[in-house]
Amino acid sequence: MNWYLKVLKQYADFSGRARRKEYWMFVLFNIIFAIAAMILDTVLGIGFAGFGPIYGLYLLAMLIPSIAVGVRRLHDIGKSGWMMLVIFIPFVGGIWLLILFILEGQAGTNEYGPNPKE
Repeated sequence: MNWYLKVLKQYADFSGRARRKEYWMFVLFNIIFAIAAMILDTVLGIGFAGFGPIYGLYLLAMLIPSIAVGVRRLHDIGKSGWMMLVIFIPFVGGIWLLILFILEGQAGTNEYGPNPKE
């Protein structure tokens, strides 16, 4: 849970680096909370097939932190945050971005800051 809170504390911080663990723990908790919001929408009867205002507000609130942690994750492997835009390449963009997020971070300091593992 500490990793999720760290990402939220750095809500709109697009500088620095994020370890793989920080990124993937954020993704895991984000999925869990999104599912909980969908269930809450359904239980309250205000959503259609789970998609309702609580889920929509949650997605909207997590948009900037998700982009920020993704950019910091790309910085960890030595790539520019603008590489996030490869997601818009049909078919291969999402796969390419997934592979970049899975890669090991650069050892030592790179142009985006010191290694967060050290």
